[in-house]
Amino acid sequence: MRHTSVIARRVAAASVSLVLASGAAACGPEDSGEGGSGDDAAPAKGGTLTVLNSGPQEDFDPARLYTSGGGNVPSLVFRTLTTRNRENGAAGAKVVPDLATDIGRPSKNATVWTYTLKKGLKYEDGTPITSADVKYGIERSFAAELSGGAPYLRDWLIGGADYQGPYKDKKGLDSIETPDERTLVFRLNKPEGEFPYLATQTQFAPVPKAKDKGTKYEEHPVSSGPYKVVKNEGDGERLILERNEHWSAKTDAERKAYPDRIDVRSGLDASVINQRLSASSGADAAAVTTDTNLGPAELAKVTGDKQLAARVGTGHFGYTNYIAFNPKVKPFDNPKVRQAISYAVDRSSVINAAGGSSLAEPATTYLPAQKSFGHTPYDHFPAGKSGDPEKAKSLLKEAGYQDGLTVTLTHSTASDFETSPEIATALQDSLKKAGITVKLKGLEENDYSDTVHDAKKEPGFFLAHWGADWPSGGPFLAPIFDGRQIVKDGANFNSAFLNDPSVNKEIDEINKLTDLDAAAERWGALDKKIGAQALTVPLFHPVYKRLYGKDVENVVISDWTGVLDISQVSVK
Repeated sequence: MRHTSVIARRVAAASVSLVLASGAAACGPEDSGEGGSGDDAAPAKGGTLTVLNSGPQEDFDPARLYTSGGGNVPSLVFRTLTTRNRENGAAGAKVVPDLATDIGRPSKNATVWTYTLKKGLKYEDGTPITSADVKYGIERSFAAELSGGAPYLRDWLIGGADYQGPYKDKKGLDSIETPDERTLVFRLNKPEGEFPYLATQTQFAPVPKAKDKGTKYEEHPVSSGPYKVVKNEGDGERLILERNEHWSAKTDAERKAYPDRIDVRSGLDASVINQRLSASSGADAAAVTTDTNLGPAELAKVTGDKQLAARVGTGHFGYTNYIAFNPKVKPFDNPKVRQAISYAVDRSSVINAAGGSSLAEPATTYLPAQKSFGHTPYDHFPAGKSGDPEKAKSLLKEAGYQDGLTVTLTHSTASDFETSPEIATALQDSLKKAGITVKLKGLEENDYSDTVHDAKKEPGFFLAHWGADWPSGGPFLAPIFDGRQIVKDGANFNSAFLNDPSVNKEIDEINKLTDLDAAAERWGALDKKIGAQALTVPLFHPVYKRLYGKDVENVVISDWTGVLDISQVSVK
């Protein structure tokens, strides 16, 4: 699992830039709750769509990307076995077939998954896409020089842990079988009912072995999607895509591919992006951003202008900002201290620090408030919007701290959405009312990340955040609460060092389920169970508010990514 700070920067952007955020489904133009421009006419074909992003579109190689990374740009070039349903809101959190005829056929207790490719699939040069190409695309993602993509296959595939990629091991992975040109069979180490979700990752994009140029493949990857790369400048700083004439809509029910050309410009200043989209002049009238949020001041200005407000897309993604405890560090080894802090938190002040109620929604559950995650409402430590300092004081007294206590809160010095000094200060102020003196320890962003994810250095009390690689409770709860995922010498995300056999067992049982709705219900129940231990204090789920140009139509924003889906957009 990749930590959300990375995903966030690539996909959404409230903390930055990145990944997306979550909450009840809300998408499309502001005040309408629907995609589109309000015009009933069919979306126009042709023209050039411009993408203005702050985050770089670097490493444009399917082995090194996440499907959702880059605000959906990779999905225009790289098709995968399955993909996300390209619809607004909650409907977009569903996994659907892409290159494959279905989302996968499980057997042997979900340890074997079989896929059949659709007929008539072709690359940009007109050659057919085969099962061997998909297998090779996956295998090359194991090469050390192409690292950076989703790590699940290394853990899930039999033999994956020791495999080093096709450049060193010519034999390939025996756990991926290709009995014929259209069939793939995956053999897993353990049951994984969510394999169809994993098959949306770009590692599942086909790569013709004869065209593979290793680390230079990103300069001109061979397209299986509706667009091909015609220019890649500055490692993705400027990416120009044009139509892949051999792509057929008959084999692709998800991507609409209305524009003839897509011009992706990255590395821009966020304020400049919003200024250009607001002015919406020239080529910027047909421009969008997939990673730059409106800030509080910008949002206030936009809200007061009806024309601008009509050009704001609202997105949600599976993402939670929270306080993390390390119970190995005193006084956080005492559950009553953790409970006291849970009661003392003033979420209204935290939300204000995060940009206000338009950009953040209060959270009392660890799982985001979406059905696909299995969200089950609960509030084990009800303190209202502004906290309950008296209840907190009572619990501190029971814990032996009748005169209060002093603790240190570690946070990043970067003024971003997730772990900023502003949020830390808001918590400092609210906990003071409960007799808890909070000393703030700000660390430069990289130092912060290295510290809080090091099992040997992890502080007792710090700001954290997590987002899911797909809309399910699995990639949300397992990395944080599965005791078998505690990493002693590397990046550890189980900050509470929870190793509860009953929790581990339930995770295994849910992973056996191939009924994703049934699995979601179980994930929600597990979240509620873990939440009672006060190992975290959920604070808020970010909301993404992004402008788009006046000539942009057919806006679709799903709860899978939380960002405008370029594959659906048309321009006037």
